[in-house]
Amino acid sequence: MDQSGALYLAIADQLRQQIVNGELAPGAALPSQTEIARQFGVSDGVARKVIRTLVVEGHAIARPGAGTFVRERPTLRKLVRSWHRSLRGGSPFAAEMRAQGVNGGWQYSSRTETAPPAVRQRLLLTETDNGPDSIRTDYVFTADDEPVMLSTSWEPFALTKGTPIVLPEDGPYAGRGVVERMMAIGIRITHSAEAISARMVLTAEATRLQMAPGSIVLTIERTYWADEQPVETADIVIPVDRYQVIYGTAIDEIP
Repeated sequence: MDQSGALYLAIADQLRQQIVNGELAPGAALPSQTEIARQFGVSDGVARKVIRTLVVEGHAIARPGAGTFVRERPTLRKLVRSWHRSLRGGSPFAAEMRAQGVNGGWQYSSRTETAPPAVRQRLLLTETDNGPDSIRTDYVFTADDEPVMLSTSWEPFALTKGTPIVLPEDGPYAGRGVVERMMAIGIRITHSAEAISARMVLTAEATRLQMAPGSIVLTIERTYWADEQPVETADIVIPVDRYQVIYGTAIDEIP
């Protein structure tokens, strides 16, 4: 990295920290390009990169002719991810949104496909030459019609083929949640596992979630198990500036 690159990142980090800790409140004006150049002794080009970085990251918004301002932060809502909440009837997501006074919903599309290698490993699928071996469903979850999170789910086709639950969002158990759907065909889910990380949002994800490019998202890799058999796995993407993810376990479920 050249010296100018290191400079603009260091300056952007200082301003970012002031935004995060509240020194620069939502709606406050950020230093102009000229002010940044003068204050930090850098070129106009470096100052321009500082402002562009904060805008791309979603910390600031540029208003032509007025300046650049700290972006208003949305009110954080909660996404509760508790095992015992998956046991109640209906969609756990819809129930959680309803508890917060908003209308939860989702858009989806399902298809059969040969699962990608990472998913095959998570579902313990063997190699196949007989065509599609999984049901893939892509979701956009919403709260009052605003996008909340994305989820891509895979279920072993051999497990549900020919049953009323083969398509997660069609048939008599549509939208009932993985636990309830699997129970309908005699499969009792015993536990789930989630691996959590964070990264910058991908371009396609930013479009679907109505996020600024460069924003940070939480990623959850979730797998449901029936004893030693994985029955569903999903990749979940959540905007960190809109939602807090809350984990909990009912006391009577702890062995």
